[in-house]
This record gives sequence, C-alpha cells and structure tokens, in this order.
Amino acid sequence: MFEIIKKDADSKARLGRLSVPRGASIETPAFVVVGTHARVRTLNSSDLVSTGTGIIISNTYHLWRSRNLGDFLGLNRELGFNGITMTDSGGFQVFSLGFSREHGVGKVSSIFPGSDPEKEKNAYRFFPDLWLEIRSRLGIRNEKNSVRITSRGTYFLDAGYGDKKEIFLDAKRSIALQEQIGADIILAFDECTSPEHGYWYTRWAMHRTHRWAKASLATRTRKDQLLYGIVQGGAYEDLRKASAKFIGSLSFDGFAIGGSFGREEMLKVVDWTIPHLPDDKPRHMLGIGRIEDLFNGVARGIDTFDCVIPTREGRHGSIWTPKGRINVRKGAYIGSDTKISELNKDFPTHPDLKNITLGELNRLFAVPKESRIGLSVDPGRLATLQNVFFFNTLMERIRNSLREDKFSEFRESFLKNLKQS
Repeated sequence: MFEIIKKDADSKARLGRLSVPRGASIETPAFVVVGTHARVRTLNSSDLVSTGTGIIISNTYHLWRSRNLGDFLGLNRELGFNGITMTDSGGFQVFSLGFSREHGVGKVSSIFPGSDPEKEKNAYRFFPDLWLEIRSRLGIRNEKNSVRITSRGTYFLDAGYGDKKEIFLDAKRSIALQEQIGADIILAFDECTSPEHGYWYTRWAMHRTHRWAKASLATRTRKDQLLYGIVQGGAYEDLRKASAKFIGSLSFDGFAIGGSFGREEMLKVVDWTIPHLPDDKPRHMLGIGRIEDLFNGVARGIDTFDCVIPTREGRHGSIWTPKGRINVRKGAYIGSDTKISELNKDFPTHPDLKNITLGELNRLFAVPKESRIGLSVDPGRLATLQNVFFFNTLMERIRNSLREDKFSEFRESFLKNLKQS
C-alpha cells in the first residue's frame, strides 16, 4: 500500500510509492488535484493525462447534495480517469458552512487567536467556549451559520442546495456515501474548527472527531478502499499531540492533517503531529498548496497535498511559473508578446501553451464569460492546464531531488528564485 523508497538525510522528507487495492499507484510526494463535483473544471480526461495528474480528490458533501448517487457510475468513471481518487468526509463543510461564515475566516487565516494556549485554558476563555458548544447543540444559530453540531453528528440547514429542512450527516452516513461514490481513498468524518475557537471548544471538537473516527472504522464495509484518519486540535500543541497519538493508534490505512491555520501555526502543527504518526503509512495535508507550504510540508514528512490554487486561480486569470504567480488580466500584459514558455525557461510549459503569449491570454480573458461560447480557445482551460501541469511538474522535480539527494539544494534554489518575482 505505501512503500518508502528513500529518506532525505537532511530533513524528514521521504520518497515513496502509494498504491491502492484497485492497482493504481503514484510516487510521492505528490499534488492532489481538486475535482469537487467529480470533474476538474475546464479540463477533460485527456487534459488530466497531459498534465501528469496522478491523483484527484472530490467532495463528498457536494456530490451528495447535487447528484443522484443511485445513478453514480463510480468516481473514476465519472472523471474519465485511471489514476488514484480520493473523497473527503464532509467534515470541512462543518466548518465552511458553519463557523467559517460566522467568523469570516477561511482555510488559512492571517489572524489566529490562541497564540498563548496556556492563557486560553483559564476560566475567562472557558465560558465563551461553553456557550458556543451549548448554542450549537441547541441549534441557536448566528444568521450566517448553517450548521448545528451534536455529539452524534452534524445538521445542515439551507446549505446551498435549496434544503427546506435540516439534513443530517454523521460518521456512518459519511462512510456509506464515500463507499457509494467509490473513491480509492476515503476519509473519516471529523469536525474542522475555526481559528477563532478557543482552547476548550477546540478540545471538545477534537474528542468528537475521535469518536467519529472510531465510528468511521466500525462502519466501513469495503476492503477495496483505503481509509484515512484525520488529526485535529487547532493551534494547540497538547491537543495536536493528543489527537495524533489517538488517531495514529487506530487501524487507519493512512492519515490526514486537518484544520484551519494561520501561516506560522501550520508549520508548528505539522511539527507537533508527524512524530506521533506511524512512519510506514502515508500522510496527507488537507487543503494546503502554496509553493512554500509544499516544500515546507515535504521537508516535515508530508506525502500528499490537495489545494484549489492551480484550478481556481487558473479560471480567474492567473498562471504559475517558477517566478511565481502572474495575473494575466492586468493591464500591464495588454499586447505583450512574451510567450509563457519564455517565462519558464528550464521549467517545461504545457504543450498547449508553448506558443501562447501573455498578451493573447490577456485578450481572451478580457472577453466576458457569457461571450466566450463561440471562442475556439478557452482562456480558463489554458491557464488551468498550465497551473496543474506546473504543480505536478514541481512535485516531480521534488521527487527527483530526493532520489538524487539534492532536496535541500533544490528547495533553497527554487524558493529563492520564487521570492525574487
């Protein structure tokens, strides 16, 4: 299932091979492309091959709410993809449709209360956290919050699909849905907390995640899927270590690190977590994909990462090169005759963009979306092709550097070049 081919002498990075019961395999570290609704937006199955995509993650909650899973053909067939597939558990939607909306924070936040965890444990913080816990269980909602969390599971109300009454999702249903969707790798149900939750609420949520992890293991019926447990615990060292030890002691096939993070807290969380997870099983970082984060995560022993950066930013007019991100919609690129391939130099460009200039992409993106139907070239597809190809190629270069005992050198060189942009 997971084989460590080589370990880096100067860090915790490792070159590995991840295999699934169906027979598909990839080398790690690897980037996981996001295909939320069982498709990678703007790309077709041949594009997935040409970009070197080896693994895709889809969203259980959104497939459940938007599709008739009784007619679902299986995730690989729906994607037209022979590589490895994953699904999340729906646990992130507990956050994104709930306290994320209420607190106005996302997956990665620039503000992360709890920088002094010991102070957070006192009674001053206990009572606000207790009120949040009671309020959530009783269903007393902030007007922006669509979620009610209980010890059994989570209730969603009017969460984007015209729901007229509450719908319930727990570990048992999450696993059943993921088995029906049929991904190669599925995730245990969990509660992702907000950066603005204090110590005590985060602690109670962690214990819920642990109960749901055991329920996820007890519920699974398919042996042709790998099941990953998820480590939670917010930005609190003792909680992260406790969660990693607990989840790491269970019979999961791999592990994922979940939560919402501040920029600096993310690195601390990984450092606290990794030593308490089994070394011989794969480790996944949920929802993280900035270039610096990929290098930092690999150096700390992370094997796979998923993130919407290459696809979402591509659709909105940004492309990635070794010099960083370029927003081709800016006026500075009007009429530019600089080719995308000239920006990459010794870094390959996707074949469909080798002769495309920044000025041409700028012109295509300037056409309103509703008027692009008649265009022979979709700028969103071109930018997404380049981005997915770039991220996959970068991970291939990282793997090669590990193979050649040059990871630290490659990391330093690449990041230095990136920061000059």
